Amino acid sequence: MLDNGIGSWPARRARMSPGARAFVQDGSAVTYAEFDDLVERAALGLRAHGVAARDRVAFLGLNSVEMAIAMFATARIGAAFLPLNTRLAPAELAWILSDAEPALLIHADTFDEAAAAEDVAALGLPVHRFSAAGGRGLEGLSADRIGDGQRMDIPVGLDDLFMIQYTSGTSGRPKGVTLTHGNITWNAFNLLVDADLRTDEVALVTAPLFHTAALNQILLPVFLKGGTSLVFARFDPAAAIRAIEEERVTMLFGVTSMYQAVCQDPAWDTADLSSLRSVLSGGAPIPRSLLETWQARGLVIMQGYGLTEASPGTTMLRTAEATVKLGSAGTPCFFTDVRIVEPGGAPAAPGDPGEVLVSGPNVTPGYWRNEAATQAAFDGPWLRTGDVAVLDEDGFLFVVDRTKDMFISGGENVYPAEVEQAIYTHPGVAEVAVIGVPDRRWGEVGRAVVVRRDESGVTEAELLAHLDGLIARYKIPKSVVFASEIPHNASGKLVKSRVREIYGSTEGDTP
Repeated sequence: MLDNGIGSWPARRARMSPGARAFVQDGSAVTYAEFDDLVERAALGLRAHGVAARDRVAFLGLNSVEMAIAMFATARIGAAFLPLNTRLAPAELAWILSDAEPALLIHADTFDEAAAAEDVAALGLPVHRFSAAGGRGLEGLSADRIGDGQRMDIPVGLDDLFMIQYTSGTSGRPKGVTLTHGNITWNAFNLLVDADLRTDEVALVTAPLFHTAALNQILLPVFLKGGTSLVFARFDPAAAIRAIEEERVTMLFGVTSMYQAVCQDPAWDTADLSSLRSVLSGGAPIPRSLLETWQARGLVIMQGYGLTEASPGTTMLRTAEATVKLGSAGTPCFFTDVRIVEPGGAPAAPGDPGEVLVSGPNVTPGYWRNEAATQAAFDGPWLRTGDVAVLDEDGFLFVVDRTKDMFISGGENVYPAEVEQAIYTHPGVAEVAVIGVPDRRWGEVGRAVVVRRDESGVTEAELLAHLDGLIARYKIPKSVVFASEIPHNASGKLVKSRVREIYGSTEGDTP
């Protein structure tokens, strides 16, 4: 087998544990042997449709076994997988497709309208449509049968391109992050070391697979280890709790909004969660109050820090350290190195904020057809993340904020994430986003956009008084806007650019 890439994983797993369950969706299980057969058929089908090595294959659809088949089959022939954000508008999809120039667009029938939209159709891409209710294959694309002499043996190396994941586009045009087979493989190795994955893992996959965390931090490492992924098309807290109980789920991944929804579900207090071993989170710091709510149920959320450009794992707070370093994103992953530097590039002292720099075999070689962005992102071997963090005296990372989200009030740097953490300590707050808004006297001041907890009547005055003494007064927002919801992207992250657009000049309550 000359294939050393991720496309070889199904065959390698099938020869080790052919009868083990690789995936379960809607109650239907697919073994590793069955999955390898489906992948090989789809790979032959892609070749028959004219897809060649180094081409791109785009996929538009919700979480599904079909998505995993398409991804592994694409890798199997040496092409690059392009997962598309299902929440994008047709014009946004068209921009990404025109930038990546895929040889084929595979889409679920539930996205017929998006695939046929004028902006997308004008590109003239070859398209393959599959039934989202099909369950176990890409009908019409896969080869009918596989003879002994038909199995492909295409050489794929670790430096070859595996996937292009476009950044969420929370500011400006999204950039295509190129990730090699080696990037993803080393990231999986990090996860196996940091989370102690086992072959009997049962992972609940509910976060969208077109984003880096669910795909690269859960599905692929679990597949490599030989565990089972329970694939849900969409996140639903009640369904998640039932799945944990009925399938004895051992591994979860989620972001703040997902973990908040689960513990607010009526079944939370009595649910049997004893099977859980690994509860992972990333994307943004989780409020201390939410961490403590899960700890009260005997569950430690292992926060991590990462970004698409690092495949994404960079640091992790392992279970043994979680209680003494509550709120930290941990220490660097095994094969990854991290530095915190001042604006001039000198190492930041413990406790002082600085930009996070990352290096390791999991870090992208650069952006798709964007040499200027690639050059700007790297300082030698170090990726400049644009994130601000501090290291404590023990070397544990505490994420402060995005550089672009920081604002300066009266000459002082204010990091919204720090202020948000303080606001979350008020029991009447369900969710909050802090932004900087123009101010004639101070240049900028803070504004908190708050979603009240059910039946909470917390007022602006009460919230601001609550913060007095918790954080420095220059950090306390000068205004509070109450909202019914705060904008998120498909992975559950706050979209600060949208928050600024909507609430940057809003006064008072909103519907």
